[in-house]
Amino acid sequence: MNRRQAREKAVQALFQITVGQTDPEEAIGNVTNKEADPFLMQLVQETVSHLNDIDEVIKSHLINWQFDRIGNIDKTILRLAVCELNYFEDIPSNVTLNEAIELSKTFGDEKTRKFVNGVLGKVVN
Repeated sequence: MNRRQAREKAVQALFQITVGQTDPEEAIGNVTNKEADPFLMQLVQETVSHLNDIDEVIKSHLINWQFDRIGNIDKTILRLAVCELNYFEDIPSNVTLNEAIELSKTFGDEKTRKFVNGVLGKVVN
């Protein structure tokens, strides 16, 4: 599994954790057919363990928007990207931004892509 695939699976697992209140290990198992990739596991575990701090970062960069009004998939992609930006020092921020945009194209629509890009642009700057 490459890193892009791991990110896609991480979004799916994090969505289950957030929306379905699924246990992280169960959510990872639900999105993989075989043994989980170490990068996937690290993405999910770091995001879950730092969720409150990640949400505060997102909230502090919202303009004219309330956190509770963000769609679940948008919120999940933002959380994953902010986690990468803050807790994965070996990943360049431009790679994280590009991957978040690609995830937005896969799981969302044009509005998702623009919203995620706008918020993450503020986080990086």
